[in-house]
Amino acid sequence: MKAIVVYESHWGNTAAIARAIAAGIGPDALALSTAEATAAARAGADLIVAGAPLLGFSLPTDGMIKSLATNQAGGPAPDLSHPGMRAWLAALPAGHGRAAAFETRIWWSPGSAAKTILRELARAGYASLAKPGRFIVQGKYGPLRDGELARAQSWGAELARGMK
Repeated sequence: MKAIVVYESHWGNTAAIARAIAAGIGPDALALSTAEATAAARAGADLIVAGAPLLGFSLPTDGMIKSLATNQAGGPAPDLSHPGMRAWLAALPAGHGRAAAFETRIWWSPGSAAKTILRELARAGYASLAKPGRFIVQGKYGPLRDGELARAQSWGAELARGMK
């Protein structure tokens, strides 16, 4: 089984969760930023797991991402070197296989980035394998809540079992 875990990450939390999910899926699974998840990297993928942070109660828009550069209010500088998940999904050609989605979020936030990701993956022909994963970040910029990496790895293992 070929599995890729594609992520949008601005402060490293979502990237860390993506790597943990990939480790749970198995040694051949790759965690790739939206910039790295090219057509060649996606070719033949049986499972696409995609994730992003929940910002403004939804999957970040390009405008939200651009505003991160100017709205730091003393926080760490965001990584803006890769396309947002919305842009990556919009460019995803029709395919087939299974899909799962995850998000990083503060515990009390309403809304969902993962539901939007799953809907867009389904539009491209990837059927949902599992309910969205939600992983908690402490504070606006992190760090991840204790135990979230282990929980993400376990979720990745569940996804791998679901593919058998």
